[in-house]
Amino acid sequence: MATTIKKPEEIREILAKACERREMLILATPFLRFESTFLALEAAELHVLATMGREDATYGLRGPDLTMRFPDGLGFFEAPVEALGVDLREGRRTVRLALPKVLRENDQRVGYRVERVGRVAVTFATPGNNIHTSSLVDLSISGAKLHTQRDITTGELEIGDKILLDIPLSEEIQIHTAARVRHLQTRQVGLEFIPELSPLIAEPLSKWVFLKREEERERAALRLEQNRAPEYRPGTVAPERGILLVSADPAMAKTLQECLKGLRPLTRLSPVAQDLKEALLSKPVLVIFHLQGTSLDGKRRLKALVEMTQRKMPLLLLGTDVDGAALFELASEWKASSALAWSPDRSLFLQRLVQGIIRRHADGGDSPMAPRETELGERR
Repeated sequence: MATTIKKPEEIREILAKACERREMLILATPFLRFESTFLALEAAELHVLATMGREDATYGLRGPDLTMRFPDGLGFFEAPVEALGVDLREGRRTVRLALPKVLRENDQRVGYRVERVGRVAVTFATPGNNIHTSSLVDLSISGAKLHTQRDITTGELEIGDKILLDIPLSEEIQIHTAARVRHLQTRQVGLEFIPELSPLIAEPLSKWVFLKREEERERAALRLEQNRAPEYRPGTVAPERGILLVSADPAMAKTLQECLKGLRPLTRLSPVAQDLKEALLSKPVLVIFHLQGTSLDGKRRLKALVEMTQRKMPLLLLGTDVDGAALFELASEWKASSALAWSPDRSLFLQRLVQGIIRRHADGGDSPMAPRETELGERR
């Protein structure tokens, strides 16, 4: 079940409480997800911790498809948001967000079960005080499924019986509660927590479920990448669609081949119109245009090549010795998916960004989680 909250005063109240408890959140673009933290609520703005570089916070988050997700109580909220820029609060760099006009609430109590729970030994007592040790199979806010280590004898446990159980999920989440048997088959026992868990347990458990759900998004996207089918034509086998780098610098190609290893094959192409025209016939999954410096002639030549590629496949603008603001402005003008001012310490960020663009346009699946960038790393 999902509900939509539109009243501004209700939205402000929910966000204010999230700031008070310094709740975590996910900022999601079409190509990357950023883990962040609520910090402050002002008259018309929300401040969250900037875990990305200044240029990415200032320009990379701007766009119509930015959303945020965060746990709240027994469920979680999702909302479209607009990034307004960066600021400084409590000595920390923040991302300024316009207050969302709607919050979509998803109630985890009615469905989402975490199946990848790790090895958790659960103990429960039957109505006849027989003690069973079992393994946790899945877990939600409302119940759990167990696999017992020995058979449950006839009459020992029935559907509808009330039992007591201990689930030592983590050091912070220790569940000691009563539960009702809802399903019973061989050694499988399905349980509903009766009564509902107290807020002291339910709220940290809800946050745990939220984080596990984010992890499952990533696993699902990786499965789509790994299971993509090779492309066939009658009588021939087409090579895997690769990444095309348009650059006059052979050293950049070597650097990116190492950086993007494991994603798609990368081929460098000199910035020559006829060569690019022929290379586009292979339908690369992504074209990276390398802009070196800020000379007007260099931008003019590269723009002509970009125009040959626009609307055919996604583009990424990679700049060296280029101001970030100017680079993102060009990316917007040239209708590129994104832009990145290159430096060697941004290799992992570039890898995740490229992966996200390919997922969006070719493989499907959610965007990958961006690495956290410190202010010290940014200044370097």
